Amino acid sequence: MQHLILGNGPAGVVAAETIRRYRPLDTIKLVGDEPEPPYSRMAIPYLLAGAIGESGTYLRHASDHFKRLNIELVQSRATTVDTKSKSVRFANGSVLAYDRLLLATGSQPTRPPIPGIDLPQVLSCWTLLDARSIANSLRPGARVLQLGAGFIGCIIMEALAAKGKLTVVEMGDRVVPRMMTPAASAMIERWCGSKGVEILTSTRATAIKRGDGSGLLKVFLGNGSEREFDVVICATGVKPAVEYLNSSGIEIGPDGGIIVDLSMRTSAADVFAAGDCTEAADFSTGAYFVNAIQPEAVDQALIAALNMAGQSTSRQGAFRMNVLATFGLVSSSFGQWWGAEGGEHVEIVDEPGFKYLRLEFKDECVIGATSVGLTEHVGTLRGLIQTRARLTPQWKSNLLRDPSRFVDAYLACAQAAA
Repeated sequence: MQHLILGNGPAGVVAAETIRRYRPLDTIKLVGDEPEPPYSRMAIPYLLAGAIGESGTYLRHASDHFKRLNIELVQSRATTVDTKSKSVRFANGSVLAYDRLLLATGSQPTRPPIPGIDLPQVLSCWTLLDARSIANSLRPGARVLQLGAGFIGCIIMEALAAKGKLTVVEMGDRVVPRMMTPAASAMIERWCGSKGVEILTSTRATAIKRGDGSGLLKVFLGNGSEREFDVVICATGVKPAVEYLNSSGIEIGPDGGIIVDLSMRTSAADVFAAGDCTEAADFSTGAYFVNAIQPEAVDQALIAALNMAGQSTSRQGAFRMNVLATFGLVSSSFGQWWGAEGGEHVEIVDEPGFKYLRLEFKDECVIGATSVGLTEHVGTLRGLIQTRARLTPQWKSNLLRDPSRFVDAYLACAQAAA
């Protein structure tokens, strides 16, 4: 049997290795469109900060890892998928057939329609090539403008600020609005300010122009001001990389991701999908959404690979989970962190200590949580939510009085279930 995997990031690599474990004689081809070995984009901030070298981003460090597993690495970019002939055409003109196909092509960065956004000094931060360009462009003391303060923007801030004077422009009313409550976002923003980063929310760049012979970029902002910068980093978000499926007939959801069921099957026979390019049902609400985080990508890849290898299995559904480290301040959100209609919540805030915790309740369950500055046992929040642990009236009352007792509540629920 021929297994073809498009995308050699974490999802593609885990899927290939899992299929090989169960199908030792099958053909496996793992396709990526970059010249480097399979690597993790989430390691790029550490590369920019100088904490690791390029090899530190590689997903597997033994040079013969894939050869030993008889997994063929192919470098090319898919252009079309024909589900009738069960084949994929690539940019170099080649065509590969498949019996089972996995779409794990991930995300691609988006760029806002700003005049001047394509100037050479406006860089993305998504690939190893981007990282090299940034490293070569940032001289000590450089004035850097970062567009976007979402998840990606907040994980690269520290590396950029270490090179020069960093200003961040965010069109939303707060940083990381898609993963944090307003109070948590405000705390993260205040923390970044204490590290010397200027953050301008509810602001956008309206145009970027070359300076008058100075080599600088002149950036025009929506608040009417003009600033000059050496480099502009675009971190305004990502979207599923699915353009090659335009004529495939494979169902794409309203958020632009490939629709998958709980077994990671797409609408086409023998075609599976995993990772940032998918749109899957939330485990608690059933609503479909794009969950572009690496742990989710790996979980989806494992389920897809098991089914491709003939090991029938499924999952609960997609689980929202974000863990972010910004200048050493760790923040996280789990499940329905924004709450539910008719639900309850409790919130504790320690502004001087940069600590925050909020729990969201629906009936007798904790359905969501947000934390800042908490690292010990924070994974228990995921367990409390994902297991749908039912709190006794006493324990719900305890948590509403003191949400920091979430570990005790989880253990009590586990003991009662046992």
